Amino acid sequence: MRKRGLLAAVLAMSLLAGCGSAGSAASAGGSSAASAGSASSTASSGASAASGDTVKVGLLHSLTGSMAISEEAVRDAEVLAIKQINADGGVLGKQIEYVEEDGESDPSTFATKAEKLIDEDQVATVFGCWTSASRKAVKPIFEDYDNLLWYPVQYEGMEDSDNIVYVGAAPNQQIVPAIQYLIDQGYKKYFLMGSDYVFPRTANEIIKAQLADAGLEVVGEEYADMDQTDFSSIISKIESSGCDVIINTLNGTGNVSFFKQMAEKNYTSDDYMTMSFSIAEEEVKTIGADILKGHLVSWNYYQTTDTPENEAFVKAYKEAYGQDRVTSDPVEAAYDAVYLWKAACEAANSTDVDDVLDAIHTGKISFKAPEGTITIDGDNQHCYKKVRIGKVNDQGLIDEVYATDDVVEPDPYLKNYAWASDVQPVES
Repeated sequence: MRKRGLLAAVLAMSLLAGCGSAGSAASAGGSSAASAGSASSTASSGASAASGDTVKVGLLHSLTGSMAISEEAVRDAEVLAIKQINADGGVLGKQIEYVEEDGESDPSTFATKAEKLIDEDQVATVFGCWTSASRKAVKPIFEDYDNLLWYPVQYEGMEDSDNIVYVGAAPNQQIVPAIQYLIDQGYKKYFLMGSDYVFPRTANEIIKAQLADAGLEVVGEEYADMDQTDFSSIISKIESSGCDVIINTLNGTGNVSFFKQMAEKNYTSDDYMTMSFSIAEEEVKTIGADILKGHLVSWNYYQTTDTPENEAFVKAYKEAYGQDRVTSDPVEAAYDAVYLWKAACEAANSTDVDDVLDAIHTGKISFKAPEGTITIDGDNQHCYKKVRIGKVNDQGLIDEVYATDDVVEPDPYLKNYAWASDVQPVES
């Protein structure tokens, strides 16, 4: 195992990208459930993460702070998958033991906790992050230590790493088809609004290039701090812009504040249609179906997705966490990630990172997921996935209004789109 922790920490600190202040410190393990799953001993090397009858993995999500609204459910899905796999005999005959850390909605904390999981806890792999700021903060750490992160959320693309498996959508599997759907529906004037960090800013660079190629107009572009609660100024700019659709890349509690303040002005989807990239069932539940009814979202999975595997997944998730709980695309992708790791370990007959990566690079690692069969691309370590555009219904669930006929090959750098040739990622 290579160790350049100081360099990794410095690089991670430089990648702070607009996330709000850290939430309150959590106790070791993050929660009582996590404490029960935490390891009690420290292995001596990366390979010895698997010793005796167990193999240790890390869970790294925001359990406090502005992103907890989204990330707690993702953590729950990973724990569900771990428990199911253990009940079915484990991975290569070993029970999975998880060590949990709270990223506190702060990229520098994510970096610190990632290094702890790898260097001190000696985990075999880590399932974690949500925001691109947190992913970019930990990326050099996983690369320096030659460990492996399974990232469950859609993102802006323009990245690949041998030490990350991207289980969420690449931009050609979410952003680009969503904008094309709106173009096909006749929307002409677009207002871009997002949180002030890497994903929204890079996503909007992609969107502006796509709209320019279609000869359509961006009439406004505004960004909010991650912990911002007053959206009156942005709403005023929306009102004066003449837009007929809002492209929303807000994350975390900003979505709650924005939509509730729009509702206070009696605005609905009939007044300002919104296409959101980070609102799923969990956020709908928090904000309210009465507020979000009729608005559009773009993902690869919904709780309403009609497959036998999804029926079983939703049933198991609700039995584990309560009948009022909902599943969502990031929740499902996090669940899939654990099973994809299991499949890669079994193909490699090893939990060692290099062996697992060799198995992934064959392009043959698949999982019959709730969304349908997904496969890891052996070259860029993103997943083949179907695209689904959805509309929020009055029950708080999301109805599919468009889907691709088959899975879409991941294209994180948008190499297959001539209009995207000049798009550059925003690093901070």
